[in-house]
Parts: sequence; C-alpha cells; structure tokens
Amino acid sequence: MAIILVILVVFPFLVAAASLALPNAVSRYLTIFAGVTSFALSLLLVPAAADHAQVVVGSFLRVDALSVVFVVATAFLYGATGMFAAGYLHLADGASGRRYGRRFYAGINLFCWSMLIAPIVNGLALLWVAIEVTTVISALLVAIDDTDGATEASWKYVLIASLGLGIALFATIIMYYAGTTVFGAAYNLSYAKLLAGASHFPPNVVRLSFVLAVLGFGTKMGLFPVHTWLPDAHSEAPTPISALLSGALLAVSFYAILRYYQIAVRSLGSAFPRNVLLIFGLASLLVAALYLLSQHDLKRLLAYSSVEHMGILAIGMSFGAPLAIVGVLLHVLAHAAAKGTAFFGAGSVVRKFGTKDMRRIRGGIGALPWSGTMLVVAVLALSGMPPFGVFRSEFLIVEGGMSDPREEIAALMVVLITLAFFGLSWYTTRTMLSPEQGPSGEGQAPALPTPPKGEVSNWIVAAMLAGVLALVILGLHPPAQLGHLLSRASAELAVVR
Repeated sequence: MAIILVILVVFPFLVAAASLALPNAVSRYLTIFAGVTSFALSLLLVPAAADHAQVVVGSFLRVDALSVVFVVATAFLYGATGMFAAGYLHLADGASGRRYGRRFYAGINLFCWSMLIAPIVNGLALLWVAIEVTTVISALLVAIDDTDGATEASWKYVLIASLGLGIALFATIIMYYAGTTVFGAAYNLSYAKLLAGASHFPPNVVRLSFVLAVLGFGTKMGLFPVHTWLPDAHSEAPTPISALLSGALLAVSFYAILRYYQIAVRSLGSAFPRNVLLIFGLASLLVAALYLLSQHDLKRLLAYSSVEHMGILAIGMSFGAPLAIVGVLLHVLAHAAAKGTAFFGAGSVVRKFGTKDMRRIRGGIGALPWSGTMLVVAVLALSGMPPFGVFRSEFLIVEGGMSDPREEIAALMVVLITLAFFGLSWYTTRTMLSPEQGPSGEGQAPALPTPPKGEVSNWIVAAMLAGVLALVILGLHPPAQLGHLLSRASAELAVVR
C-alpha cells in the first residue's frame, strides 16, 4: 500500500510538468488518465483503511480511514473533471490557444495534486503547507481567463483566503505550543503524537487553537462569515475549476478542521468543539438558504449551495453521534459527486446558450437532452431528494441529531434545508423544464432563442453519467467496504475522553 501513496503524490505532479511541454491534445488525455488512475488507486486504499490499518511512508506520508474518505472524494472529482474539461475546453488557434492550454492542463493537474496530498501528509504543519499550495494554484486558475471579473474574483479570493490561512497558521503555532507542555520544546506535529498527548494539553490553549482553526480553515471551506470570496470565484472561474473548488477544495479544508477536532475532543471533551461548529454551521446554512432564493446566475446559485452544504457538514459534526458522523463523511463523498455533476451541467448550459443568466434560458432539456436532464437530477440530488447519496447522508445526519439532546437543532436544520431546496430548484427547473422561448418576467431581458438540439460534447455527458451513477450507488446501496471505511473514520473522530 505504501507504493500507492507514493504514486498518488508523484504521478499527478509529473503529469502537470509534462503538460507544460506536450501538445494540448496529448495533455487532455493524459489528464483524464491521471484522474482515473488516481481514483482507482484511492479505491485500493479503502479495504486496508477500513480494516483499521494505517499506511505510513516515512515520517511525511500517512493515511488512515479519515484521510482515505477525502482522498477518494478528491480523486473521483479529478477523473470526472478531466473528462469534462476534454469536452468543455475550446482552445483558440495559434500561439495563444496553445499557451492557454498548457497553463490550464498544468494548473488543473497541480491543483488536483495539491488537494490529494493534503489528506496524505502527516502532521498539522504539512497540512497547512498543502492547503496554502492549493490557494496559490487555484487563485491562478480562477484568473486564467484574464477577464476583469475573473481578475477581481481571484484577487478577492487571494486576500480573504490568505487572511484565513494566516489565522490557521496561528492556530498551528498555538497547538504546537500546547504540545510543548507535554513533549518539550522540540517535537514534530504528527497526528499520532498530538493525539497521544492531547489529553494533557492546556485546555484554554487548545480552545484558542481550535477556534482559530475553524475560522482560518473555515475561510477556505466557505463558512459564514468568511465565505464571501466563494460566489465570485465559483462564478468567474472556468467551469472545470469551479467544480473542483466546490466539490474538492472545500472538503479538503473541512478535513483540516476535523484534524483539529480530533485533538480538541481528546483535550476538552466534546461540548466546546461541537458548540463552535454548531454556531458556524447554522449561520452558514441560514445565510446560504436566504441567498439561494434570489440568485439568477447559474454558477453563483451552485456556489451558495456549496455554502449550504458546508454548513450541513459543520452541523452534523456538532451532533457528535456516531451515526451523524457517518452521515457527514458520506455527505463529503455525495456532495463531491453531486456538485461536480451540477457544475458540469452548468458548463454545458453556458456553452450552449452563451449566458449564465437563468432568466434568459428556456428549454434547456430540449436543447441538451442528456446533460440538461442530468443537471436537473444533480440539482434534485443537492436538494436532498431520494434516491441519491445526499438524501441518504442528510437522513443519517438528521437521525443522528434526533438521537442527540439537540433534536431541536436537527429540526431547524431540516427547515433551513427545505428553504434552500426552494431556492436551488426553482430557477434551475424553470430554466431547464420550461417551454422553449417562454415569456420572461416583467422588466427582465427576453429569453434567448433556444439553440439547436444536441450535446456540446460526449465527454461532458460521460463525466455527468459518472457523477449520477456515483450518486445512485451512494444513495441506494453503498459498497460494504465503503460502509466499513465510514464507520472506522467515524470511530477515529469519536470522543475518547
């Protein structure tokens, strides 16, 4: 298993480097191959992690069940986005097109590489470095189209994310200081060492570190009130990058918070870290639900949906029940598949109609019979409709919340999810299911003429089919090994004090 970790760390990086020199047509297929290979390798880690085994390479690389959940989610989206990008990217002829293609394929492989190594590295310091690398690469990718909107969104992202990661670095330093009371002035921040000594750390120091970690990494996760970069970056970035930002980057940042959560519950007990996550989670879910009711930009709509689902993850962890934690980890996987599929559909619609304004799009399914239909399916999945994986994960979270003394919070969460459902589904279904060239609202621009029937690319359809298939599997009958993995990861997050 150690060789799998080495390949996951090395291979995407080599593909990124090769993309700078190879023709774009070769880089396109090499990116797909790298993504699919990474996903296949991640699945090979599942049985070992589910059987309580850790895979360690030296002192720098280590995965356990919790790590593997996030590696699988990222690797799946890596492969699916590679397929989507092959159909979405239309490069101009000449030197400018070749230059754009080299930057894009090198960047997307580096971005996926950085998100894969974040759950694989061993220790809080290396984790911070890996997430900082994701910021640098993704900011460049957000601005790659070189429009005014993309440049502004990228700068906003860099400023807010850098501020957040500065706070996260402070949290890392404070946690290191907490460890000096047990291990002395010089030690490494490996997870095993920190967890072994956490019960003897100074409680007030750990409280401060955990709050700063939630606030700092919560910036990258998209938690309120530090989520404001997210709608602009998701809307202005090329759609393949938007899918990775939403489905993978936010989850990797959540993973960082969970590593601090593991230490906090061993040092403080569960009450304090659960209350912190509850506050951030409820605020994020409420704000997202309200904003979803007024969005007209298709990609911004999906961006606020990401804020909603990050709030659900935080609330689920605040319940603390093992069943709720299993639901949270399943939600990470299901959200990656659903949000990736939704952004792929949005990219197909934008390519077909030439606009993100849902008020001007009618007859989407008529023009895009495959990708349009699967976009509606993905939106319904994100809204928590059965039989998809998001429904199953949210059901587990609510059931776990009902078994906890916080059943009123679980009920409030259901109300807010229902409110978000109306906002998310109204404009999307109206855009895709309404008659072609139907009437626009008063004072609105007229609907665009419906383009000829036909898909933008079969690659886009293939990527969306993969996402829908994953959602159905996760919703109806998750593989037994995956269930064992989620249960083991939940146990690793359980309170042991």
